Amino acid sequence: MSVCIGIDIGTSGTKALAIDATGKILAEASATYPCYHPQPLWSEQDPEDWWRATVKVVRTVVKRAKLKPAAVAAIGLSGQMHGSVFLDHKNQVIRPALLWNDQRTAAECEEIERRAGGRKRLIKMVANPALTGFTAPKILWLRNNEPRNFERTAKVLLPKDEIRRRLTGEFATEVSDASGMLLLDVVKRKWSKRLLSKLELDADLLATCYESEDITGTLTRDTAKKLGLTTDCVVVGGAGDCAAGALGNGIVRSGLLATSLGTSGVVFAHSDEPQFDPQGRLHTFCHAVRGKWHMMGVTLTAGGSLGWFQDALCTSATGKSVSFEQLTAEAGATPPGAEGLQFLPYLSGERTPHLDPYARGALIGLTLKHTRGHVVRSILEGVTYSLRDCLSIMQDLGVPVRQIRATGGGAKSPFWHQMQADVFGKPVTTMAADEGAAYGVALLAAVGAGNFKNITEACKATVETAELAKPNAKARKVYDRGFPVFQGLYGALKGEFPKL
Repeated sequence: MSVCIGIDIGTSGTKALAIDATGKILAEASATYPCYHPQPLWSEQDPEDWWRATVKVVRTVVKRAKLKPAAVAAIGLSGQMHGSVFLDHKNQVIRPALLWNDQRTAAECEEIERRAGGRKRLIKMVANPALTGFTAPKILWLRNNEPRNFERTAKVLLPKDEIRRRLTGEFATEVSDASGMLLLDVVKRKWSKRLLSKLELDADLLATCYESEDITGTLTRDTAKKLGLTTDCVVVGGAGDCAAGALGNGIVRSGLLATSLGTSGVVFAHSDEPQFDPQGRLHTFCHAVRGKWHMMGVTLTAGGSLGWFQDALCTSATGKSVSFEQLTAEAGATPPGAEGLQFLPYLSGERTPHLDPYARGALIGLTLKHTRGHVVRSILEGVTYSLRDCLSIMQDLGVPVRQIRATGGGAKSPFWHQMQADVFGKPVTTMAADEGAAYGVALLAAVGAGNFKNITEACKATVETAELAKPNAKARKVYDRGFPVFQGLYGALKGEFPKL
């Protein structure tokens, strides 16, 4: 019965936390780093920033929890999905990593579907269509646009798996994160030799694929010394951030669904069997629960939409920003529906349900009456409508929804929590402790360390729900009228977006 550490390599920063054998959090720490946008719609990061942050937060957690080196038995890794780290034969990073919200690969997505024999055949091979955020299009982009860098490439790793390499020296990944590369046979839970062949990609580019709770290696001598741990510390497979966050909130059985409002927005449903959206609007990925799957809808700019507004339009020349609390208070002083103001949250293109890298954000319906509070409310409503888009598709496909659990930064706002219940027309509960992806992979590490038999047992023992928000009947009627308008606005503007 040992201490375990969960590490989440996010887009804005890395977080680590330590838990004891019962799942109690002993200490946590975080560190931030920049994201680079060398061209419009491009998004990159330096993997060295992830590593420096990882070392910093783990050392901080060990110090704060007053842990002896031998006390930490296992580490679990989570990270932003889809990002691509290109390594040469000397394990040196060739270029900045392309991230999940990078939109440069529209041509490569078309190429993948053409080589696969069409979208339907591609979905049969890997359960998903080709989307700009996924990893496979990034690999083809490198081949098409930076051929010298592609020739140098020996391995392509996901963000958390680059950190694993630095920790253990192993090239390894696991099924939940690998599902988002568009190169995994999601049903068989192994690399798709058929698609790799059609894309003319060598399977040796990819890491060995494990289940999420499997041990993938141990800390190297140098790394153990740097972190203040021992070489007996194992590193388990871990999970992509969405699946890891779902574990941290107990989404490990059918009927449970989670909404997550962070930089992006996610609607996540557990599935005992692989279920597919024939149109590819939802993702079907392997879950971090052994032998299980999940369906997921994603809106790319959820909390990121409000963050953009706050940073771009609510910050003074001295750098002082209007607080999130003040902005939501102003939004709360305006009525549901924002008196006719609608917001399309497509600031980075969009996945669910549009699969459209050319989609753009828009404020529609502005009048002289509207205030900053109206604008903020319309942004929050637009993001929540986008989650309802995801939820509606799941319900149409017969996915059971017995309980909705709200997670992420948006769930910490009572105002936004209530808005979800009103927009969805369903009760929405929050979690007693919403520590997200880092906690989920700490539980996976606890399974690897032998503290729990499996991840389902670990979640049952540690995860608890908290407050329940029930739909307000008056607000629900407003949103039921507003939602079809929201959907129609995208259709009206779709043809104009590429012209911009």
